[in-house]
Parts: sequence; C-alpha cells; structure tokens
Amino acid sequence: MAERIPRQTMSEQNPLERIKNFNEVPLGFSTETAVIEAKRCIQCKNPNCVEGCPVNVNIPGFIKEAAEGNFLKAVEIIKGTNSLPAVCGRVCPQESQCEKLCILGKKFEPVAIGKLEGFVADYERKVEHLNPEKPECTGGRKVAVIGSGPAGLTVAGEMAKCGHGVTIFEALHSPGGVLVYGIPEFRLPKEIVHYEIDQLVKMGVEIIPNRVVGISESLDDILERFDAVFVGTGAGLPSFLNIPGENMQGVYSANEYLTRVNLMKAYQFPHYDTPVIKGKSIAVFGGGNVAMDSARVARRLDCNEVHLVYRRSRSEMPAREEEIHHAEEEGIIFDLLSNPVRFIGDEKGKLTGVECVRMELGEPDDSGRRRPVEVKGSEFVIYIDVAIIAIGNGPNPIVQKSSPGLETNKWGNIVADDETMKTSKKGVFAGGDIVSGAATVIEAMGAGRKAAAAINDYLATGEW
Repeated sequence: MAERIPRQTMSEQNPLERIKNFNEVPLGFSTETAVIEAKRCIQCKNPNCVEGCPVNVNIPGFIKEAAEGNFLKAVEIIKGTNSLPAVCGRVCPQESQCEKLCILGKKFEPVAIGKLEGFVADYERKVEHLNPEKPECTGGRKVAVIGSGPAGLTVAGEMAKCGHGVTIFEALHSPGGVLVYGIPEFRLPKEIVHYEIDQLVKMGVEIIPNRVVGISESLDDILERFDAVFVGTGAGLPSFLNIPGENMQGVYSANEYLTRVNLMKAYQFPHYDTPVIKGKSIAVFGGGNVAMDSARVARRLDCNEVHLVYRRSRSEMPAREEEIHHAEEEGIIFDLLSNPVRFIGDEKGKLTGVECVRMELGEPDDSGRRRPVEVKGSEFVIYIDVAIIAIGNGPNPIVQKSSPGLETNKWGNIVADDETMKTSKKGVFAGGDIVSGAATVIEAMGAGRKAAAAINDYLATGEW
C-alpha cells in the first residue's frame, strides 16, 4: 500500500561544508528514490493538491508517469500549465500549497510533490532535452512584456505557444527577475533559470536587456508598436527601518546585497568586479525568505557571526520551515523577540553596532500574528560592521509614474482585475508582485497565466 511507504528523504550537503560554497544544498533524488516516492501517491479521484497549486498543475497525472519511469511524459504534463518546473520544484512553498492539501498527508506524510517536480524537470534538462512546444495556433500579433520575472516569463511562454510575436523588455543585463537577482545560487542554480529562458528564446521570444521602460521609452511609446502589453515589473523597491543611523557605511537593503552577490557575482570577487562588504559580524533584520537568504549568503562570505534579528518568535516567522531549518543548521544566530532602534557608528560614519530592544508578544494584529510589544528598559547592543535590511519590498514605481491613465492604489501597485489582469489602460495588462505586492514565484506565474488567457481573448476580439 502506498501509505505504508515512508516519505523519501533527499540527501543534502553537510552544513559544515556547504557554508564554504554556493553549491545547491539538496543533492536531488536518485531515479530509484523518485520512483518510490511517486508510488506513494494514491491517485485520488478528487485531488485537492491541484486546487492548492496556483497554476493548477495536473499533479496526479505527472506523478503517475513518474511512478512508471516515464519522466519526459511527466515533464510534458507539468509544462502544460507550468513553464518553470525546475524553478518551482525548488522555491515554491509546497508545504502551504499543494502538499498541504495532499489526502495522504491527513494520516501520513504528504507526497513530496515539489521534490518530484524538480526531479523530473532536472531529468529532462540533464538527460533528454525536450524540444520547445510548437504554437497551438497562429495568432500573429505583437505582445510586449515588461519585466522578465516569473509573471513575465509565463506570459511570454503562453503568448509564444499561440504564435504571437513576443518581446520582453528587461531593465537589468540578465533576464530572470527575482529568480536571478534575489534567490541565491545554493537555493536556485542560475543554470536552471537560463535553461528555461533559452527554451522561450527557441520558441521565438525576443529579449531586450538593459531597457528601463519609463525612462528609455514610455508605456505609450510601446503601445504604438505592440498590440498588447503586459507589465510584470515586480516589487523591487526596498523598505527600510527608518531608524537613526540607517545611512551609515555598511548598511544594505537586502535588494542591493542579494543583487550584488547573486546577479553580479560578488561572491566570486575579484574574478567579477562587484565588491561587497563581507564583515566580521553581520545582522540581518527580518524573518521572511529574503532575510534567510541574506543571512545564509553572509555566512558563506567568510562571516563567522551572523545574527538574524526578528521582532516576533520563531513560530511567527513567514519564511519557509525548510529555510529556517537550513539557517539554524548553518549556525545563524537567531535574536528573536528583538527590534532595532538605532544604528551606531564611528566618527567616519562606519557602522559599528546596532541597539535593539527586547519585545514580548501581545494580542493578535490584522495579520493574525501576535503583536510585538516593547519591553521598557531592555535595550542591548549587538556589535556589527554590516547590516542587511530585509523587512519587505514595495512596487517598482518607474512605469506607473511615466504612464498617465494607469491606475494605482495607495501603495503604488498597479490596479488590475483579479481574473483578467486588465488595467485601467486599454491594451495593458499587469500581474505578479507589481499588482499583488511581494508574493511567491508560483503566485506570480498564476497571475501570468490569467493575463495570458485574457490577452489572447483581447487580441482575438478587440474587446476591452
């Protein structure tokens, strides 16, 4: 019986070894282990796991093929709705989405859906390359995509399948959005992202890097040359603590820190000419995945003392449990129920420490988490030479500010219909973090799929 097979574990790099390199931490399933894990699926008649997936992958279908060793067929099934399976298998929060709703998980451990998705995608990439899908129809219209993150890549792929000409405008020198500048190599190897993007290029998608729409040209300029536009510029505007001393040398936003290390290869300095202050003692402020990524990157940059300062307790952390667990294994010091109040520096403006105050949890706030309350007289100092602020991001404002008639909300996010992703500007659709605020990769892809369907309808009918 499937339920009697224990959930298969994936071997990982030893923590003492992996803090010395940027190689991927999980080592992957073997073929035999993947088949055993796939056979745990009980093939429910009403698979709740599919409902938990923002892009509605046919999960039982691909797992059934994997259980029979038909890995390429499994990938084909996944790619019917998910163009980035190797990415999603690694960074999606499966524990709160598909695996959370796994029927087997009610009495036993849920099927390792994410790890199986990553395995079959890796098999396809490493062993037998699939040719990109041929267009299902020949639309022949021109679609512009602004931003090459998960939402933009999803729209580009869906439009290319329908035979439309697609051009992606990317502000940075390398496409991939948060997949390349935000997520570290040890969690998502960049060769995987580049492979998936190369598949789009083979389908005819054009990518124009180093093009900041809103500065080099406006959204209206693009509308004159294209039949429809999708805006997926993400949430790349960092939030700060707004406490004294935040402008000192040695204080980074997580956006800058991770971009320098991930996209600009600062961890390989001087082979790449992007410097980053490594520091002897570093503090990261925040409790989400970005904070965990920042802390784990710092640990790998020869820093023996990395503090993660978070104003709530461990159970309130929004980061994935796997990320928290890996950070703990790697020696990150968790300063929980602590909140920074000011940065301390020397006479040259160089960071030397941070003063914090102890917190205790009070009544739940609007998020459902217990509100942190300051403990009077509990101030203490952590001596550091680098600080990384990872408390959230806002929407990139450039497109909105340069586009008259494009409605935004009070936070600066583009307002778009929940189902069609249509904006207030005819022919312009938007999705991902620029609409929803910072969310997951797969949620951005879900918005991209909705937008792609609506764009196709608009191109066919002209109706808005």
